[in-house]
Amino acid sequence: MNSHHIPYGRQDISEEDIASVVSVLKSDYLTQGPKVPEFEECVAKYVGTEFAVAVNSATSALHIACLALEVKKGDIVWTSPITFLASANAALYCGAEVDFVDIDSRTYNMSVDALKIKLEVAQKNGKLPKVVIPVHLAGQSCEMREIHELSKRYQFKIIEDASHAIGADYLGKKVGSCKYSDICVFSFHPVKIITTAEGGMALTNNSELAERMNLFRSHGVTRDDSKMQGLSHGPWYYEQITLGYNYRMTELQAVLGISQMNRLDKFVMERRRLAREYDSCLSHLPIQLPYQHPDSKSAYHLYPIWIDESILGVCRKSIFEKIRAQNIGVNVHYIPVHLQPYYKKIGFKAGEFPDAEEYYSGAISIPMYVGLSADISHVVDVISSSIQN
Repeated sequence: MNSHHIPYGRQDISEEDIASVVSVLKSDYLTQGPKVPEFEECVAKYVGTEFAVAVNSATSALHIACLALEVKKGDIVWTSPITFLASANAALYCGAEVDFVDIDSRTYNMSVDALKIKLEVAQKNGKLPKVVIPVHLAGQSCEMREIHELSKRYQFKIIEDASHAIGADYLGKKVGSCKYSDICVFSFHPVKIITTAEGGMALTNNSELAERMNLFRSHGVTRDDSKMQGLSHGPWYYEQITLGYNYRMTELQAVLGISQMNRLDKFVMERRRLAREYDSCLSHLPIQLPYQHPDSKSAYHLYPIWIDESILGVCRKSIFEKIRAQNIGVNVHYIPVHLQPYYKKIGFKAGEFPDAEEYYSGAISIPMYVGLSADISHVVDVISSSIQN
């Protein structure tokens, strides 16, 4: 019996990571130095996109992405109910309305069929979304080609919430290339695939959107003469030309990100290997394992299993508690956003997105992180005995 705690996710920090952070601590810049642009370039090059804007969280990245696309009061933004609250909250920060599109019960990502139907209805009612935010749950890309086709027909913009999906592939390209979207957002929170402690990034191939996001990230202030209203008073001069925020990433975070990027492919390969091991070791159990869409290769930020209470005759909660009692930190991703008290107050009700609610009723995220290898057979044993007893 393993006495140590096995979490559902954790960071992998090397001696090189530590040394790189220490070197920045000893340098002249702790913020607004050379490392943030270097990290941006590193990620942009990796995913094959033109521009990258590093920020202090993926939530901030979603917010400046919405602002850059001019989301405002009177607009509507659609996202998935199975996501972290930030995907929806970002639109509310801009004064817009939020609505949801139900999920595909195989991939747990936004359902293209549900999106089609909802768009047809919305067009009739004159309530089409300005922006749609598909969420790549657990590291698997949504069906972006199909969503992009719909965006051309219905004239909406796309922000990919790829918080879970750096290192993932879709139709032979890296997630983040923005081939099928206007902006793509990554998260570097400690449980994610690479980490900068807290941090996020917005990527785009559109120079105007990149420029706007740069402004919104740093107080709406420019030092660029060509963007100023007046003449410069001297080398110290700057102008605030829009209302921005303080969403900057520090040099410490950026240098950690650069160091982690060196291991990103190794991390993703290991996560895929662990997923294959789970696939084979858990296949005999009466549970649903994560489905892999043929168009995409998941980065496996999460490995969510799904339990059908009616088949097992035992509730998810008791299985969850049994696993946790064995020191294994399982979790649930996510409580559908529309069921949160705040969203209920806005007017959402249980029953509106039945596939999302059905998924939530049986989902358990089991441990998935680099370094799990030694414990995976123990995790498998505990899950098997918790489900079969």
